[in-house]
Amino acid sequence: MIKKFRSSCPIASTLDILGDKWSLLLIRDMLIKGKKTYKEFSLSDEKIATGILASRLKQLEAFGFITKRKLPDNKKENIYLLTEKGIDLAPLIVEVTLWGEKHMRVHNPRINSYDELKADKTLAINMVTENYRKVAAQIIG
Repeated sequence: MIKKFRSSCPIASTLDILGDKWSLLLIRDMLIKGKKTYKEFSLSDEKIATGILASRLKQLEAFGFITKRKLPDNKKENIYLLTEKGIDLAPLIVEVTLWGEKHMRVHNPRINSYDELKADKTLAINMVTENYRKVAAQIIG
């Protein structure tokens, strides 16, 4: 997949790939909620359209954030797993979560509270990434 980048700015280049409405939510679902199949993603609360879901998964795979493979015991169904590049987004996911909790509650009172993240961000990031790596290792054997 060839992508044209708007500029040489690292923020702009990152947003050219991850700055849409869905990509970080898919990574969140994988990293924190343990989702790994197309069906699991399609059932997320945010209700992503199937065409957009397919497109975002393809883009995330093309840029090396995720891999697509078959389960060892089910060769029919595709599963998606984060690569190290994708796992490295954990600090960004945590920071956006905390920022949203602090500043978006006025606009959306239903926003979840994440006091455990506020207590020790580094510990939370390490726990999330370690747990994900363990789960992914179990899946692929």
